[in-house]
Amino acid sequence: MKQQTLVLIKPDGLVRSLTGNILTRLSETKLEIVAAKMCRVSRELAQEHYKQLKAQPFYNELVQYMQGELHGSHKIMALVYWGEEAIPKVRELAGETNPEKAAPTSIRGAYGRIRTTGLFENVIHASSDPVEAEREIKLWFRPDEIIRDLYPTKQAHKEVPVLEWA
Repeated sequence: MKQQTLVLIKPDGLVRSLTGNILTRLSETKLEIVAAKMCRVSRELAQEHYKQLKAQPFYNELVQYMQGELHGSHKIMALVYWGEEAIPKVRELAGETNPEKAAPTSIRGAYGRIRTTGLFENVIHASSDPVEAEREIKLWFRPDEIIRDLYPTKQAHKEVPVLEWA
């Protein structure tokens, strides 16, 4: 079954120059990249992304981590991968969320670590299931930023201020 999944290379992965290594590992899946961009992550975006973890004691630190406040780099690389069994393929390659429990051959097992506070710095996010993938992709990307028609869209005419080159 063809699926799409969101992949985020988190601030620790970018600061540690692991982007190339991670993308090379993801290429093993033979999936197609249908969207990619560098993002500054607002507090609101980080909170919405992890809203299901709001009751957890590590939630605020997790939001700071996603914003890049713990690494001095306020950026994330967001990608959408598409293809046969995309979600399980990427999740298997990513490995367990806890880097210490992740297989050493997985991305998180090879590059992840745990902060002294207990927060997992696991360098990558991968959608857990099709429902979460849709929610996350729609959160991180507009339809016109994705080169495949993944979900139904509609024409909308809105007056929105846009940043232009001077």
